[in-house]
Amino acid sequence: MTAAAPKPALSLKLRLAVGAALLGAGTVLTALILSFGLNEVARRLDTALASETRMARYSSLSTQASTFLVVATEAVQIGQPRDVRADRIAPVTDQMRRTFVQLHEDVADAVRAAEALGLDEQSRYGTQSLGVARMQAMLEDTEQGLISDIEDPERLRAYLDRFASSFDQLLSQAVNTEVLFRNNILSGIDILRQRLTLIALSIAAATLLAVTAFYFGLIRPQFRRLDDLHRAAHQIGEGDFSVSLPVTRADEIGQLSAETNRMAAALLARQKEVRMEWGRLNNTIAQRTEELRTANAALAEIDDKRRRFFADISHELRTPLTVILMEAQIGRKEGDPETSAAFATIEARAERLNRRIDDLLRLARSDTGELALDPQTVALPDLMQAVQGEIQAEIDSAGMEMEVAEMPDIPLHCDPNWVRQVIVSLIRNAIRHARAGQHLRIAPVVADTHAGVSVTDNGPGITPQDQAKIFDRFVQGSSATANQGFGVGLALAQWVVEAQQGQIELISPLPHDAAIGTAPGTKISVRLPRGTA
Repeated sequence: MTAAAPKPALSLKLRLAVGAALLGAGTVLTALILSFGLNEVARRLDTALASETRMARYSSLSTQASTFLVVATEAVQIGQPRDVRADRIAPVTDQMRRTFVQLHEDVADAVRAAEALGLDEQSRYGTQSLGVARMQAMLEDTEQGLISDIEDPERLRAYLDRFASSFDQLLSQAVNTEVLFRNNILSGIDILRQRLTLIALSIAAATLLAVTAFYFGLIRPQFRRLDDLHRAAHQIGEGDFSVSLPVTRADEIGQLSAETNRMAAALLARQKEVRMEWGRLNNTIAQRTEELRTANAALAEIDDKRRRFFADISHELRTPLTVILMEAQIGRKEGDPETSAAFATIEARAERLNRRIDDLLRLARSDTGELALDPQTVALPDLMQAVQGEIQAEIDSAGMEMEVAEMPDIPLHCDPNWVRQVIVSLIRNAIRHARAGQHLRIAPVVADTHAGVSVTDNGPGITPQDQAKIFDRFVQGSSATANQGFGVGLALAQWVVEAQQGQIELISPLPHDAAIGTAPGTKISVRLPRGTA
């Protein structure tokens, strides 16, 4: 049964961007509405304050009108002449005129501010200007009557009575109109506040619903899908690749889930292959182990036979050698001079053969890991005398000349038999590879804590690539004489020297001042710890 194809879906990035844009648009709309509301409230408050200012001016005008009536009535009652009356009422009328100018300006400002409220509101404020003009006209008419040539007190009081009754009525009407305007403005502010509160609550509710829908409709499902991915990643990290994430949408998380499923399937298949390979490898290892065990058992048996063979051959060779040595010693002591020399030669050759048997046994033990060193103090000249006595015949047979420098009387701490064999092996290598050079030089090497000898030949030298591996076991060089041995001489020599805290060093080709001929040449130095005299 195949899995259902994922539903096509908008990109998760696009959906998140749309959701964020909607929330942002709601926030911006809320800010705009609140800004508009605050501006409207501020404008209405400014209008209310302007109305309060006009009411204060009307109050001042009422006080000024009362003062005018008191001053004018007093002037009429005491029968003051026209000029005196004019002087008495002039300051009060001037002050009232200034108040009228201010009221006209206030009403004009109110009419301009009412443009946003419509034509009706402008007309209402315009009627106030008419009332102010009528009051101003009433003041002008009364003042003209009081400063005229009329001296009849009754007629003058008639002017004052008409001013008092008409002005007070007009002033009360203007004040009542302003009170009505102010109350309407305050009522409008309260209504606007209620509307803004309702709008704010509506926006808050809509925002809460939008955020809830955004979270439960988009964010929370993505969190669940991400949690599934986290658990799948942890499961894969633990080595369990049986992962099957649901892929219901083809958005970014759906694509990641599908890739995770494919990765887990690939890892599971690879895990099965590895387990199969591991099983085959274990079987191969078990098979090879059994084969090695069988081979080791066979080698152990062969090695045991070899050691018994060497022990037997050593016994078989040493018994006649012992008899030969004893008879040669007796013949050398009891015979005449001629026979004594012959017996001495037989004794020397028997001792050399005995040493060869010891060397053969040492080599056999070294191949089995049973090599045992017997370090002791030996003088360098004595060691070189034994080496020269053993190798000189081979030098002569090869037609070569071996120059042996004088050896200083320095004691060495080493196994003399193994060191003798190492130096002899180095000289034999020189005979084998540098015979054409015809010359060898054996020279002492002396340092503070070590001493030894160097073997220098006049051969073709050793290539750099061969020098890097020439001390490896069973490795031969690339020269023409490379195959004339088994490749164990230098490896065994290095082992013997370094096992006694010594050093073996190779230089090839030699510097011109160190060479003993025209060929590149090779110099091998052996240094061993110095002993106590």
